[in-house]
Amino acid sequence: MKLTTKQITHLRGLAHSLNPVVMIGNNGLTENIIKEIERNLDAHELIKVQVAGDDRATRKAIFDGVSSATGATQIHHIGKQLIFYRASKTVKEKAKIVIPKL
Repeated sequence: MKLTTKQITHLRGLAHSLNPVVMIGNNGLTENIIKEIERNLDAHELIKVQVAGDDRATRKAIFDGVSSATGATQIHHIGKQLIFYRASKTVKEKAKIVIPKL
């Protein structure tokens, strides 16, 4: 899903008050972490992920890896916080987050 900069800014504002729902430790991006992120994206659509470690290159690789593995849109990466958005996959469910058509 391609979002405009205004839509990404809107999602960043919504994510500001969120708490991290997934914590990634020193083992990095494992299959279980991907499953947990998938589960939370389906439940919430917009999630915040906390990454342990001080290596910026590793955090950037995790940011890219989660996005490619889950099909989620990268919203923001600041420090150890990663924010992702993915619309609900099921047609039956009403969208939890309404993105403005700017």
